[in-house]
Amino acid sequence: MDYATVKVVHQGAAAVSFAGFFARGVGALRDAAWVRGRAARTLPHVVDTVLLASAIALAWMLGLSPLAAPWLLAKIAGLVLYIGLGMLALKPGRSAPIRSAAFGAALITFLYIVSVAITKDPAGLIAWLR
Repeated sequence: MDYATVKVVHQGAAAVSFAGFFARGVGALRDAAWVRGRAARTLPHVVDTVLLASAIALAWMLGLSPLAAPWLLAKIAGLVLYIGLGMLALKPGRSAPIRSAAFGAALITFLYIVSVAITKDPAGLIAWLR
C-alpha cells in the first residue's frame, strides 16, 4: 500500500475507534445491556489493531522514531493515557462519577492526540496560540 492509502486507513480507523468508544461510553454510563455483548467487547479490538498497525506502517514509511519526533512521542503518551482512562470509564464496578470523569477526560485526551497529529507539535492546538 502507498502512503496515502495507509493514511486514509489510519484516519478512518481513528474515526471509527472514537465513535465506538463514544457509543460504548454513553452506553456504559446508562448501563445499557448491549455494552456487555460480544460485538461491543470484540469489535473495538479489531478496529484498534487496524489503527495501531496503520500507525506503525506510517511511521515506518516516513522513517519516524518517537525519540526523534517529539510530536510522535506525545501521541504515544496520549494514547497510553487514553487507554487507561478508557478502561476506567468502561469498567463496571466503579462509581458513576468516577466513570463519568474518566470518560470525559478520555474524550479530551483523544482530541489532544488528534490535535498533535494535525499540528505535528506536542502542544497540539495550543501551538497555534503561540
